[in-house]
Amino acid sequence: MNKAYELLKEEKLEGLDSLGFIFEHKKTKARICFISNDDDNKVFYVGFRTPPKDSTGVAHIVEHTVLCGSDKYPVKDPFVELVKGSLNTFLNAITYPDKTVYPIASTNDNDYMNLIDVYMDAVFHPNIYKYREIFEQEGWHYEMEDENSELTINGVVYNEMKGAYSSPDDVLNRQILNSLFPDTTYAIESGGDPKVIPSLTYEDFLAFHSKYYHPSNSYIYIYGNVDIDDLLEYLDTKYLRYYDYLEVDSEIKMQKPFDKPVEKTVDYSIAEDQEIENNAYLSYNVCIGDVLDPNMYRAFDILNYALVSAPGAPLYQALIDANIAEDVECSFESSQRQMFFSIVARGANEEDKDRFVEIIDTTLEKEIKKGIDKKTLFASINGEQFRARELDFGSAPKGLIIGLQLLDSWLYDKNQPFLHLHSVEVLEKIKSRVENGLFDYIADVYLLSNNHKSIVTLRPKQGLTGADDEELKKHLAEVKSKLSREEIKQIVEHTAYLKEYQETPSPKKDLEKIPMLSRLDLRREARPIDLAVHDEDGTTLLHHKVSTNGIHYFNMVFDISDVSAEWLPYVSMLERFIGLLDTEHFTYTDFTNEMYLHTGGITTNTAIYEVFGSPDECKVTFEVRSKFIYDEADAAKDLALEMLLHTDFSDEKRLKELITAEKSHMESNISSRGNMIAATRARCGFSKKAAISEAGSGISFYRFLVDLEENFDSRKDEVISKLNLLTKYIFSKSRLIVSSTGKTEVLSQAKRLVAEIKPLLSDERYDFGGFQFKEHEVKEALKDASQIQYVAMAGDFRKAGYEYNGAFKILNTILGYDYFWIKVRVQGGAYGCSMNSSRQGDLVFVSYRDPNLTETLKVFEETGDYLRNFDADDRDMTKYIIGTVSGMDTPLTPSQRGLRGLNCYMSGTKYEDLQKVRNEVLDATVEDIRALAAPIDAAVAQHHVCVVGNENVINQNSNLFDSIENLY
Repeated sequence: MNKAYELLKEEKLEGLDSLGFIFEHKKTKARICFISNDDDNKVFYVGFRTPPKDSTGVAHIVEHTVLCGSDKYPVKDPFVELVKGSLNTFLNAITYPDKTVYPIASTNDNDYMNLIDVYMDAVFHPNIYKYREIFEQEGWHYEMEDENSELTINGVVYNEMKGAYSSPDDVLNRQILNSLFPDTTYAIESGGDPKVIPSLTYEDFLAFHSKYYHPSNSYIYIYGNVDIDDLLEYLDTKYLRYYDYLEVDSEIKMQKPFDKPVEKTVDYSIAEDQEIENNAYLSYNVCIGDVLDPNMYRAFDILNYALVSAPGAPLYQALIDANIAEDVECSFESSQRQMFFSIVARGANEEDKDRFVEIIDTTLEKEIKKGIDKKTLFASINGEQFRARELDFGSAPKGLIIGLQLLDSWLYDKNQPFLHLHSVEVLEKIKSRVENGLFDYIADVYLLSNNHKSIVTLRPKQGLTGADDEELKKHLAEVKSKLSREEIKQIVEHTAYLKEYQETPSPKKDLEKIPMLSRLDLRREARPIDLAVHDEDGTTLLHHKVSTNGIHYFNMVFDISDVSAEWLPYVSMLERFIGLLDTEHFTYTDFTNEMYLHTGGITTNTAIYEVFGSPDECKVTFEVRSKFIYDEADAAKDLALEMLLHTDFSDEKRLKELITAEKSHMESNISSRGNMIAATRARCGFSKKAAISEAGSGISFYRFLVDLEENFDSRKDEVISKLNLLTKYIFSKSRLIVSSTGKTEVLSQAKRLVAEIKPLLSDERYDFGGFQFKEHEVKEALKDASQIQYVAMAGDFRKAGYEYNGAFKILNTILGYDYFWIKVRVQGGAYGCSMNSSRQGDLVFVSYRDPNLTETLKVFEETGDYLRNFDADDRDMTKYIIGTVSGMDTPLTPSQRGLRGLNCYMSGTKYEDLQKVRNEVLDATVEDIRALAAPIDAAVAQHHVCVVGNENVINQNSNLFDSIENLY
């Protein structure tokens, strides 16, 4: 044991198959938590309690800026240099309302230590004290191109938060926090209010860092197969021992309970011609109490499901039946000092607020009196237990999610980091108390009888964004009018200086201080494909041999590549609604309960696969994905078939509810998916895959739902008929492929399931006729009330005679973290900008939360020129290659490995195809990158453009577009 530390606690973490240790650094009292296991995807973070005192966004700006150079690593963007030259599996920084966390993850030991060292030096010795330019670039600064131009404000965080304030869901969440916790740090916008950010001074910014970024206020987390003695020695000798203990006042104070509920109404912006009616948000919000209560921490996710989120849940259904809203959602926030529970009605009207509250209260009374449905509660608990067993967090390392969850208790009690990691035991305890009325008691005490609640209304207001823009413009004009000639000259000169500073690369000697791996650290071989193909009496059975902790991932895949444009929106409806309607033997509520009592879930998905070697073709599938422990295979099979073959689509009321809810759900997500919308629609002019995707899940499908809702009475018979026909046309023997993921023993189970499923499927051999795609030029804009833009430009280089190769993968890294990073993010102030390309030949550039439009398009147009002049020494090329391989080698969860095998089969991708691309990446040269200038020019020359964003900015640039439409 290292003498610099004291071991405070050791704890067995049964559900994680791990041991937990708590250390304290004796000199500084820095807290260190270590979770030891055999996971090679090692995680580390250093975090700080950072409660802001105002909404200037100082915590958020500090988070951005400390990663812009440090004493040991004095380059301008060590974060970017790391992304380019690291095998990291996660690398980021996150600002929360009460904390800031800097996490990294890697499977490579040397890389892991390199990342830790750069991050530790960044947080404790940042260059922000030496270069004010860092604060101006990431936070805010005044800009003027010349003395006659308008005074403007720019900055990455400033523009990021303008984007965040364009989302009504984000606005509502901030107002909920403010209403429930008015006397605490949660009443403040830690990300920064764009109207307040420009009041932050450089001096206050530095003072914030100086106060909170100290080892005595730090939380250091270590996870995985790590040599803890060496790492503790490193932390002490390199960083911690050089500090003395400091008493840091960062306590997160509790809000005193309310004597009575409070109400709050706030305006949010909609476009000038958007409807006021049915556009309000109503929310019922309750403070649940201390996050250090492990039972409530788990119980409210279960109660959420039983009361609101389950299909047909009583609170949801009561509000929908009363026509209060188009959709109702519920959320439970447990990552702060006091938890809260919110019921949100979307697509509502302000005048229904009182009725909204009354229905919730009377429904709660009724449910408590008769007893909340126990079967639903048990189904919810079983679902939670399955997720605790699976530990599948998608692309995020599980050690990271565990570490962030750890802060839900550790941040508020230094002795209890493991409090919420015993989910298996807590869930069993809760389960044993269901029959005794535990949840009736919780609903009464914490919801119905709790006065610490708020009713927040978000009221739509047309043209608010335009009014705010005019107000800002007027304010800046007034600021400029008060400036002396010399002060104006200084701003103009400083604008030019800052751009030059941003464009000037860091000295080579400083860049070489950033640690990086060598090409020898890269595996030459492509990742194997987990795929064995079997023929079961004419049906293809794919087996993906993967260890899954006793879970069988069983997918029925129906090939619908012949789907037509006419049928596609109905296929999308079927995908979204099947399982949410009554079946022959179950109500939809009972069906969902049975599903979670016996499985980890049965979901449906429409997938589109590129076909290797056929750039103009793609395969489309309707997939039914189920997951269950081996003993529940028969129950899972029966439930899946009940859903596919025996759904009753004739319930008109329920069908319209689902259409309205889906439409509302898509509306709420559009504002945060503007980059994806713009990128897909720009590609629709030349890409069949993009056109199918857009028609089935994009704005076209959203508009299909809007029209269907408005004309439901005249179209309902057609809809019901087509959905019934689709179950015969799609779920047929001839279309079936089965994909099974698990150890060897699941193969025999999968074979049996195929033999039992096949005879029950339709014999129908209907031909949809295929998706008739016609190329066309795209120059369109979709305008809304947001304060920023998402700008996309796309083209097809294969149609110009160029072939795809692995160098395009490297180009994604080069543009995203060099050319676009500097031009669009650093100088332009956008939150992000990226490139995506595929072996089909389609290429797209897209910006995210971008204050500009024409400037960004110009950057895109000049990409070829950048590439013709591209230069990099061997070290830089190695860096780009490593960063590219990092993305190719991201660890996959068991279910992801199965889906990867399925993808390879459907697309016709062989191992040698993957190896060829990998070789092209590993062996790429500067000349290979320069050679991409020609295909990039060819794609850009096609000039397919889509912009989503601010209506005023779009109208001012209307000459760029052939089509301008409202987004909503």
